[in-house]
Amino acid sequence: MMTEQQTSTKQDILEFLLKQGQATAHDLATPLEISPQAIRRHLKDLQAEGLIVYQSVSSGNGRPQHIYHLSPKGRDRFPNQYDRFAISFLDTLVENLGYEQASKMLQHHWHKKSIDYREKLGNGLLMERVAKLVELRRQEGYMADYHAVDEQNDKFILTEHNCAISQVAASFPAVCGHELEMFAAALKDCQVERTHWIVDGEHQCGYLISITN
Repeated sequence: MMTEQQTSTKQDILEFLLKQGQATAHDLATPLEISPQAIRRHLKDLQAEGLIVYQSVSSGNGRPQHIYHLSPKGRDRFPNQYDRFAISFLDTLVENLGYEQASKMLQHHWHKKSIDYREKLGNGLLMERVAKLVELRRQEGYMADYHAVDEQNDKFILTEHNCAISQVAASFPAVCGHELEMFAAALKDCQVERTHWIVDGEHQCGYLISITN
């Protein structure tokens, strides 16, 4: 029987790979404070479960390194608010109203959400508002975090290591544009730019948030 500690360690490995994109056994051993040998046993189990995959990379004359990353099944282990019903519902909207009208309805939804966000974020310092935004996103199933870009605390990178609407975004990429507009509307005195995009094959979505002059 798998112990609670083993389950927790495997979850830690999955979360590390979700955030970092890829890692070797040695990359995982130090932050998780576990020996590389123990890490390899967990990686073997996770691979058997189909949650991770690896590629072998040659490093000079030594043995090839195994670089691990999440499989699609592994990504599906993380919170996801939307399922096939949402995609089916949107398909029905497009069939009955046309893509343009369905897109307008989605835009209206994100606009309402931006108003809700703006009210919850308030008018404090940018760092305070970004921290609140990250917490809101976490409550919605995103593994989100942020960090300052400069010492003045007027530029921040918001990172989302998973996408709670990934299945919807894959079928309707326009929702990502509406989401970007939502952030900009919620932080009305800021410029918001996308720096990374899961839909483009990157392992995270990233946004640069900066105060406008």
